[in-house]
Amino acid sequence: MILVAGSANLDFVVQVNHIPSPGETVLGRDLNLFPGGKGANQAIACARAGGVPTEMLLALGDDWFAEPIKSSLAEAEIHLHQKIVPDMRTGAAFITVSDDAENAITVAPGANNGLSASDLPPIDKYSHLLLQLETPVAVVAEYARVAKKQGVKVVLNAAPAQRLPAEMLAMIDILIVNEGELAVVADHDGDVESCLERIDIACVIVTLGSRGCCAKEGGDLIVQAGLPVEAVDTTAAGDTFCGVLVAALSQGQSMQQSLEWANAAGALACTQLGAQSSIPTYADVQAFLQGNQRSL
Repeated sequence: MILVAGSANLDFVVQVNHIPSPGETVLGRDLNLFPGGKGANQAIACARAGGVPTEMLLALGDDWFAEPIKSSLAEAEIHLHQKIVPDMRTGAAFITVSDDAENAITVAPGANNGLSASDLPPIDKYSHLLLQLETPVAVVAEYARVAKKQGVKVVLNAAPAQRLPAEMLAMIDILIVNEGELAVVADHDGDVESCLERIDIACVIVTLGSRGCCAKEGGDLIVQAGLPVEAVDTTAAGDTFCGVLVAALSQGQSMQQSLEWANAAGALACTQLGAQSSIPTYADVQAFLQGNQRSL
């Protein structure tokens, strides 16, 4: 079983011809509301696309923003360790999605900042604890410390990107980043391999967009090529990757197999609009991989 501790947001999504530059106003099309947040997205990916029993620790406001989020998590059969923060609004994200499937995201954390170290439930029944950085870093570090002490595998998706103290990185078993986040964590602007050399974590996984992903595990570099899809919206593709990867590892899959599944699930998430609404099922991922193998 996996515990995801992290953020939950209501996403306000508008489609535009292109992402506006500073000072520019653009006319968008339809406004859609979707449940999102890195933590909640990754929890649903673990359960729906990864097929693994999943629980989530999250904080919500006492407002209507929280209702679609709770409904989405309940539909995915995720048990919640839920904290209500009455003096804060549920987290929200404001997302513009361009016609070429790129996005720009601004997050108002709200109640996500209300999570505290004392909110962590007993964790001895979990194989993995999956964390992100949309909740306070000091709290994330404390969750990692407790999990590490109890022998639970600690997985950190270091997003949004920020520099992290060495003592926090020492508690991480698996780090997942994209190329930009990798450069920030490594404090280095070189290529992927040179950045990886600067991070002292046993396993670091880097998502490479349409090019796929790679993992440095011990002294080995494992590469997984990208899969072609007609991208509509890349929102939550990375979160889907994280959730499915941890789910696969928790089931005893090899790193190569886990990368393959996570890569396929992330690619499929790009073919639908929205965050949690775009996360595929386990059967979807299986069929997609089988179809690509037949086409080779």
